[in-house]
Amino acid sequence: METTPQFFKHGPSPLARLVFFVLLSLILMAVDTHFKYLYVIRQTVAVIIYPVQKMAYLPATIYDTASSFFDIQDLANENIRLKQQHLTDSEQLQHLLALEAENEHLRKLLRTTSRNKSKATMAEIISVPRDPFNRKITLNKGTLNDIQSGQIVVDNLGVIGQITRSYPWSSEVTLITDKNHSVPVQVLRNGIRSVASGTGKYRTLELYYMANNIDIQIGDVLVTSGIDGVYPSGLPVALVSKIKRNNTAHAFAYIVCTPIAGVDRNSQVLILSPQLPGSKNQTESKSTNIQPKDKEQEEIGVH
Repeated sequence: METTPQFFKHGPSPLARLVFFVLLSLILMAVDTHFKYLYVIRQTVAVIIYPVQKMAYLPATIYDTASSFFDIQDLANENIRLKQQHLTDSEQLQHLLALEAENEHLRKLLRTTSRNKSKATMAEIISVPRDPFNRKITLNKGTLNDIQSGQIVVDNLGVIGQITRSYPWSSEVTLITDKNHSVPVQVLRNGIRSVASGTGKYRTLELYYMANNIDIQIGDVLVTSGIDGVYPSGLPVALVSKIKRNNTAHAFAYIVCTPIAGVDRNSQVLILSPQLPGSKNQTESKSTNIQPKDKEQEEIGVH
C-alpha cells in the first residue's frame, strides 16, 4: 500500500488552528488580568524595543524640532517688527494730537481777533527764559512787521503781557506776572477798579491797596479797565484766587489772583495794534457808526 510522502501530509485544518489560537489568546488574557504574570515580560520587551522605537521616530523628531525652531524665529522677527510699527504709530499719533491741539488754538485765536476791534498780528514764541524769576519771552515778529514797544500781547483766553523791546526780527514781551509790571483792571461782576501787579512768581498777581471791606470774592473775573489808554478795555486778565482780610490795624486786604492766560499752554499769540484817541479809524466809526463788511474784516485781519 502506497503512503503519502511526509511533506505532503496536512495538519489541522485552518479553522481548527484559528479556534485553537483564539482560545489560547483568551486564556492568556484572563491569566494576565487576574495574576499579572505577563507584566514583567511586557516591561522587558518594552525596554528592549525602546531604542528601536526612538530610531524609528528620529526623522519625525528632527523635522518637528526644525519646524518649531523656524516658527520661533519667525515669531521673534514678527514681534520685533510689530514693536517697531507700534513705536512708529505712537509717534505719528502724538504728532497728530499735537497738530490737532495747535489747530484748535489757532481757531480760538482767529475768533479772538473777530471779537477785538484792534488789528492783530499773529506771532510765535521762540524763547522762554530758564531763569524762574525772569518773566519775559521772545516772539518771532519785530519792527519789520510793524511791531513796536507798548503793544499788548494776548492769547485766546486773555492778556499775556506787553512788548517792552522790539528788534528787526524779534520782540521781547514782559509778562503780566513780572514784578515791575502792572495792569489796570476792574471786577467784571461789579465794576470795581484796581491795579493787578506782578509778583515775579509763577502765575501770581496781587491787588494792592484794597480796603478790607471791598466787595471782592474768590472767583471774581478781572478784566482790563482801559483807563490807562494802553490796554483795551474788557480783556480777561485774572481770577481772584485768595483773599485775606486783615484786622482793623491794617487798612488793606491781601488779595491774590491767578492769570487766565499763559504762555505755558501754546506757542502762538496775538499782538494787538494800539488805537490812538482821535485816530482816523475811530473818527470814522463814531461818525458813521457802521463799517463796510470788507473794510471791517481788513481792520481785524490777522497777519
